[in-house]
Amino acid sequence: MSEPVRFDRGHTDDLTSFLAASPTPYHAVANAGERLEKAGFRQVAETDTWDGTSGGKYVLRGGAIIAWYVPEGAAPHTPFRIVGAHTDSPNLRVKPRPDSGAHGFRQVAVEIYGGPLMNSWLDRDLGLAGRLSLRDGSTRLVDVNRPLLRVPQLAIHLDRSVSSEGLKLDKQRHLQPVWGLGDDVRDGDLIAFLEQESGLPAGSVTGWDLMTYAVEAPAYLGRDQELLAGPRMDNLLSVHAGTAALAAVATNTGPELPGIPVLAAFDHEETGSQSDTGADGPLLGSVLERSVLARGGSYEDRARAFAGTVCLSSDTGHAVHPNYAERHDPTHHPRLNGGPILKVNVNNRYATDGSGRAVFAAACERAGVPFQTFVSNNSMPCGTTIGPITAARHGIRTVDIGAAILSMHSARELCGADDPFLLANALVGFLEG
Repeated sequence: MSEPVRFDRGHTDDLTSFLAASPTPYHAVANAGERLEKAGFRQVAETDTWDGTSGGKYVLRGGAIIAWYVPEGAAPHTPFRIVGAHTDSPNLRVKPRPDSGAHGFRQVAVEIYGGPLMNSWLDRDLGLAGRLSLRDGSTRLVDVNRPLLRVPQLAIHLDRSVSSEGLKLDKQRHLQPVWGLGDDVRDGDLIAFLEQESGLPAGSVTGWDLMTYAVEAPAYLGRDQELLAGPRMDNLLSVHAGTAALAAVATNTGPELPGIPVLAAFDHEETGSQSDTGADGPLLGSVLERSVLARGGSYEDRARAFAGTVCLSSDTGHAVHPNYAERHDPTHHPRLNGGPILKVNVNNRYATDGSGRAVFAAACERAGVPFQTFVSNNSMPCGTTIGPITAARHGIRTVDIGAAILSMHSARELCGADDPFLLANALVGFLEG
């Protein structure tokens, strides 16, 4: 088998473009689909009959994408090698009745999605993006990529307790952004504005899934530009790496692949994954099973394929923080630009076990990539991922990995500039291995 594709700093440059163009899960999966199309993949509809032909295919549903590449001559019982990720990030999302205001300010009513670092959303220039559902049953993506909203922080002169007691934010009262002036607040103003921005007839929008985002572009920083700051790295960094790895494997190795490589990027991980587009829903299992059946397989073939399948659940993790090192396990200090991290938790907050570690170690060795290990401080609660959900729902051996970052769940996160392409290389090693 040929050597893995080698991604370099150009991959990180491309990540900045992907982050900027993907303010919502809907935009992220559309952009991933476009990149896969350039690699020869084609979109298939869930409502159509699928054929068993070889090559790359993908399914889009809402903010989720499942893509897979069938090598020539793949048997129905051929196992899958899956890169799992999620497309959503914590943010402020528009309520069903969005038009609000008080004391001469026009405001947008928002709800807190997931667990954002709320202070990071203060005093930032915010755009607005998402999905519009139209009267004719179609949908349209919208992205107002300019300073439109802002959540103004209270001046310290009006709250001296901030200096001694710290900032305390009420989710309902303190995080409603302003977007103009005026006492005449009318229902329909925001949606009418978005119809105009999108070139749609007035009254054509009957539903919406909208969210705010910081419009500041991703940027390299540091003396030697060895750091990268940007939005939604949790977890579009993994979605981008998985998309690039799948495209590279499909276009460079073809029939030499020992398994069927898959990208599974789900929505709603930040809120528990329980939706039709979340990892706890039926989407992945349905797509994989239909792939087996389309190639003439039986239930026995499906069982054999799943038994040999391995999933790398790729999600960002915590790099050691120089100002809070005591919050980390004293013997596990993942560093930026130290390579991807293997996540371990014996209470199954992560799905990794010893055999899974061996799988990831082999992938990194094949790719020539160093890796690190993350485990939580025993005194700190451990987060979780789609890994345990995938393992339990589908009976698939799953390993939790990712890239180490700082400022997780901030409106603007920080990673090492080398880690995105190191992760992508490791994913290629896994998909080819």
